[in-house]
Amino acid sequence: MPHIVPVPHTPDDATRAPVATDRLVDGQPWQAVGNAYSTHDDRFHCGVWEGDVGRWRVHYTEHEFCHLLSGRVRLRGDDGSDVLLQAGQSFVVPAGFTGTWEVQEAARKLYAIYEPGD
Repeated sequence: MPHIVPVPHTPDDATRAPVATDRLVDGQPWQAVGNAYSTHDDRFHCGVWEGDVGRWRVHYTEHEFCHLLSGRVRLRGDDGSDVLLQAGQSFVVPAGFTGTWEVQEAARKLYAIYEPGD
């Protein structure tokens, strides 16, 4: 029988790792994840993420809903889009988005990710 899954507001310290050097643009940011739930087919995930100040390249194959619990981030798309977000704001990054993710002030977010099938 399915049951309710609580989502933590802090990630698992064991997952704390630096951003991959091949994606790094600026700084030496670390990030950590606390994935609270994934479906059996691994197409839906939710949990909490946090990251340090820095900027890195992103390419989304998934759709991601985010709610910033703390901090400030800027997403700049390769298409020229530029969005500054801060604690208390929610947003969606659609599959296909490419650009940079910049943490301007140490950030923590709740996320829900959907990975579409082929």
